[in-house]
Amino acid sequence: MIRPDIAARRIGQEAQPIAIIDGFHPDPDALRLAAARAAFEPSRNHYPGIRATLPVDYFDRVRPALTTALRGVFGLAGDVALIDASFSIVTHPPETLSVQQRLPHMDAVDLNRIALVQYLDPAGGDGTAFFRHRATGYETIDAMRSERYLATLNAELQQGGAPPASYVTESTPLFERIAQVDARYNRAVLYRSALLHSGAIAPDAVLSDDPTRGRLTVTAFLSLG
Repeated sequence: MIRPDIAARRIGQEAQPIAIIDGFHPDPDALRLAAARAAFEPSRNHYPGIRATLPVDYFDRVRPALTTALRGVFGLAGDVALIDASFSIVTHPPETLSVQQRLPHMDAVDLNRIALVQYLDPAGGDGTAFFRHRATGYETIDAMRSERYLATLNAELQQGGAPPASYVTESTPLFERIAQVDARYNRAVLYRSALLHSGAIAPDAVLSDDPTRGRLTVTAFLSLG
C-alpha cells in the first residue's frame, strides 16, 4: 500500500497553515463507485451544488493520514470531532449564483474548526483558492474580525455593486488571491474554516450532476479538541 504523502504550507501574510495530502484514501476508485450509486440532494446552506452521504467507513479508512496531518500541521493535542461530511458536486451555472457565492467566504469564525476537501476527479479538475480582503487586509475572519469585515464588505458592495456572475478564481478589485491548491485525484487539503477561500471553478468547468463527470469531492468540517 502506498503511504499518504503529507505536505505543510503556510500561506499569505498571516502564514496560516494548510496541509496537502496525496494518496489520502486507500481506495479512491471504490469511493467513486460509492458516489456513483449514492442519492444526491440539493445542498443546504450556500454550497452551489448537490451532496450525498459518504460510506460509513470513510473516516476509519482515512483516519491515519488525517490524524497525522492534524497533529503535525494544526497542533492537534486532544480529540477531533466530526461536524459534517458528504460527497459534494458543484452544479450551479455561474449565471445562477447568489452574490455570496460569487465571493470568497469563510465557513466558520472558530479557529479550531478545520475544513477538509478531497478531490475525486481522475482528470484533476478544479482546486481551491485562498484570498485576502484588500480593504481590511484580513485573510482569516475570526470572531474578533467578523463584524468589521462584514460591515466593510457590505459597504463595498453597496457602493460598487454586485460582483460579476462567475465563480471567483483570480484576484478581484475587492480580494487578492494569495494561494491555490491544485486538484489531483485522491488529494486532500485541510485548512482553517476561517480562511477566506473559494472553489477555483474554471469558466469552462463541467458542471454535471453525474458523479462520474462532475467536480466530485468529499467535503467535511472538523472541530479540534
